[in-house]
Amino acid sequence: MFTKQMRRLLNEPVLLAMIVLVWVLLALFVVYPLLMVGLKSFEPKPGTFGLAVYKTIFSKRYFLVPIFNTLKLGVTVACFGVLIGYVFAYSVAKANVPAKNFFRTIATFPIVSPPFVVALAAILLFGRNGLFTRKLFGGTPPFEIYGFWGLVIVETLAYFPTAFLTLEGTLLSIGSDLEEASQSLGCSKWRTFWRVTFPLSLPGVLSAWLLVFSQSMADFGNPLVLGGRFHVLSVSAYLEITGSYRIPHGSALAIILLIPTLIAFFVQRYWLSRKSFVTVTGKSFLSKAMELPKWAKGILTVVCLILTASIWLFYGTVLFGSFTKLWGVNHSLTLDNYKYVFNFSWEYMKDTLFLASIATPICGVLGIMIAYLVSRKDFFGRRIMEALSLLPFAVPGTVVGIGYLLAFNQEPLILTGTALIIILVFVFRELPVGVQNGVAALYQIDKSIEEASMDLGSNSYQTFWKVTLPLLMPAFFTALFNAFVRSMTAISAVIFVVSAKWNLITVRILGAVSNGDLAQAAALSCTLIGIIVVAMFLMRFVTINLSYQMKLRRVER
Repeated sequence: MFTKQMRRLLNEPVLLAMIVLVWVLLALFVVYPLLMVGLKSFEPKPGTFGLAVYKTIFSKRYFLVPIFNTLKLGVTVACFGVLIGYVFAYSVAKANVPAKNFFRTIATFPIVSPPFVVALAAILLFGRNGLFTRKLFGGTPPFEIYGFWGLVIVETLAYFPTAFLTLEGTLLSIGSDLEEASQSLGCSKWRTFWRVTFPLSLPGVLSAWLLVFSQSMADFGNPLVLGGRFHVLSVSAYLEITGSYRIPHGSALAIILLIPTLIAFFVQRYWLSRKSFVTVTGKSFLSKAMELPKWAKGILTVVCLILTASIWLFYGTVLFGSFTKLWGVNHSLTLDNYKYVFNFSWEYMKDTLFLASIATPICGVLGIMIAYLVSRKDFFGRRIMEALSLLPFAVPGTVVGIGYLLAFNQEPLILTGTALIIILVFVFRELPVGVQNGVAALYQIDKSIEEASMDLGSNSYQTFWKVTLPLLMPAFFTALFNAFVRSMTAISAVIFVVSAKWNLITVRILGAVSNGDLAQAAALSCTLIGIIVVAMFLMRFVTINLSYQMKLRRVER
């Protein structure tokens, strides 16, 4: 079998070169940095290896507290996020509440904004000089925003859209005929939900829970801004390396952070692999809204309105704060903050745009290339290549940043302080989404189309560029948009590799928040969100006009 595969690859040198190139890139920029983090955690002193660092971590309360805090926060946020996401998804997908398209759009706001914007809004509203604190509570905060419950509120609002999108797709895939059959057999709508709808949606519930749990565990920006005395692993690892300069201890904390996120990732992959993705069975399929009692639909509508209003409140506060002179002291309106953005902070924005614009096409092309190889070609190690390409999705950004700092700060490859190391972090951090989009799209394309091309004399390279890639354009541009947005809003990984020459707008926003310049931080955040929204509409325009469906319509005309 192996000999036959090698003979086939040798007959197609371009395909062989692609496979070798992908293996080299994955080994160098995915595996090698993680190995360096692991090795460093076993090296308490240069040249000595042992478990001394881990013994110290598991014997001192100073290190144990962040471990338990991180797990506590992750589980709490995942539970609240999935609960809210399920109610929201059921309201939109099954209950047919009014203005469901509006609710769906607003729910995705946190996805296209920097992850710590919600934390900034929480400070503007409930901080010691917050708007609500002063106007409604007489200067005394209703609760301590800096700490566990502040992080729960902020992370739940920031990450529930992940659960919502996952669960909406799950609920829409449940045929209405099953629910109608249950009701025709005498079950009430309440009983039908608990006996039919909810059990069938459990795979989506688990998947959403694991995704939100992983996001909370890996979160860096929100705990750095709102953590206070509530220490978590991502921030503790960062402070150990940049503050105390105890690199082995920071590396060990990063490995401890990596373990639960990897477990969640592989459990999710295993669970999803047991699901059937067959959508064409020869039977008609219809998913339609259930006719709920007016009081039930009213309750769901109110819940959606409250959640939507909360999102509007948080983001509206950031927008309003960006026009104030000095938040908490002088709320008179001014454009000075935006003048500051364009006069003194524009270099940060230009660097971010420049680096993200270079990383985006590289990430998109590499993601589609890997997806094509693992979905369409048969070669030794294909499944390992797919697993390694998806691995960065499960690795917290803090671990990635520490890995790149350790791996490329010494011979034979010194990249620290250059633009290239930031671009590489962007590319391989967001690579899994491009691979997943490509694989999903390729499963929808019949292999006979490509086989026909090769039967007519084309090789794999020509078939890919002339047949497969045009059909993958929607997935390709979706991957491009995701890579651009995530690169523009990245913080946890790149904060370890930025330099005085190359800095990012997200790092500048965090600096403004740390210095108490909340109005300037709000202006910087709004400018960044504005750029992302413009990019989103441009990408959507390009995607629609370059898709093969649009080309077919033009031909038909």
